[in-house]
Amino acid sequence: MNDMNWLAVYPELVLLGMACVVAMVDLWVTHPRRTPTYLLTQATLAVVAMMHWLYFDGGFTIYGMQHMVVTDPLGHLLGAFAALTVMVALAYARPYAEHREILKGELFTLSLFSLLGISVMLAANNFLMIYLGLELMSLSLYAMTAMRRDNIEATEAAMKYFVLGALASGFLLYGLSMMYGATGSLDIPQVFNAIATGQINKAVLVFGTVFIVAGLAFKLGAVPFHMWIPDVYQGAPTAVTLLIAGAPKLAAFAITFRLLVEGMSGVAADWQQMLMLLAVASMLLGNLAAIAQSNLKRMLAYSTIAQIGFMLLGFTPTVISNNTFSAANGYSSALFYLISYVLTTLGTFGIIMLLSRRGFESEHIDDLKGLAKRSPWYAAVMAIFMFSLAGIPPTVGFYAKLAVLQSLVSTNDTTYIVLAVIAVILSLVGAFYYLRLVKVMYFEEPRESAPIETTGDVRVLLSLNGAAVLVFGLLPGWLMTMCANAVLQALKT
Repeated sequence: MNDMNWLAVYPELVLLGMACVVAMVDLWVTHPRRTPTYLLTQATLAVVAMMHWLYFDGGFTIYGMQHMVVTDPLGHLLGAFAALTVMVALAYARPYAEHREILKGELFTLSLFSLLGISVMLAANNFLMIYLGLELMSLSLYAMTAMRRDNIEATEAAMKYFVLGALASGFLLYGLSMMYGATGSLDIPQVFNAIATGQINKAVLVFGTVFIVAGLAFKLGAVPFHMWIPDVYQGAPTAVTLLIAGAPKLAAFAITFRLLVEGMSGVAADWQQMLMLLAVASMLLGNLAAIAQSNLKRMLAYSTIAQIGFMLLGFTPTVISNNTFSAANGYSSALFYLISYVLTTLGTFGIIMLLSRRGFESEHIDDLKGLAKRSPWYAAVMAIFMFSLAGIPPTVGFYAKLAVLQSLVSTNDTTYIVLAVIAVILSLVGAFYYLRLVKVMYFEEPRESAPIETTGDVRVLLSLNGAAVLVFGLLPGWLMTMCANAVLQALKT
């Protein structure tokens, strides 16, 4: 086989080429709504999503670029969802960005480049590729956060995001360098083989593991490395907040899986204990801090921390008595949970942007007062999203939480059963602030009577988004099967 094998990176090449084309075409666009740029960007994302889906449907694994990248069902499943996530986010963001004078070519170009960084991480089979993709995605998000240059909050959020993001990258890069020093390789499969021999410096290996987990926790936003999330979510324009809260979470899952599971499963006993502590701390602090928030975006930021903690529980089941069932079950449930969370988050921030208008940011919980009287339909859709985040049936969030809990309990291990009980208790705590939003929408008088205006495509997308949360909750088998097959295929190779 050709060591370069360009077939493995066709989606990334298309994305790179079209990102450059979009940047060039926008130079001649004078339409105030950037319609040509927007349509070209959406067409690009649709083609990339279709390419990933066709690769995923093929079910094969291909190595390319001298084995520095791998194209497998897991990467393509996440790639397809990441492209669709950016598509929907830009559709929601367009009216909002137009009213705040940030509907520029840079928004679309940087979104494509951030997705390119995500795609590189999804296909990474080498430490350098992971870092390259991480920095490409991060730099694009830093720039988008600061797009409202005349806004103090946005500028401050961008600075905090940049400084703490650089710190996270430093943690991860230092951990990867120690792993290279211990194993003598940058390729993930060779790192796995070196650890399996057991003939490497254990102290260096453990220190490298600690720094890698810390770097990943920064990118995921797990406690105690969560401090950037509330400030960035609140300060960034809501359109950019959605771009940060969506597809990058899929990339964080991918590099966590590539590094810890595919490369460092030989030291799973070390990093799984760390993930248990991170998960419990994230659920505890995230849920408790969210209760005290009056700012809606800040509340959702702490909610994200708690949700990430719940997802990390799926990474904690390990190989028991030479049986990989528990591990595979946990990883697939974590993947399903994260996709469900991203699907729900898209709609939640879509509603927030819908309620915002020129000169007014819908950022406080009180801004949702009486929404059911102003617009029963949008209130119902928002309630569906809140029920899903709280894990209430028949939404997809309920089945996602159930899948993670089932993966813990099925181990028949006391530690994991205790973890499941803690997760259930803290989820009940979290249900309070989600249901509080429903109460505000349905049982309080509206603060204003201004009609809610939006474009037809946003109206349809929000309705489809809400319907998807319900459909995948009632019929989760198809999506869960895809996640399980993708994880099992990745573990085999």
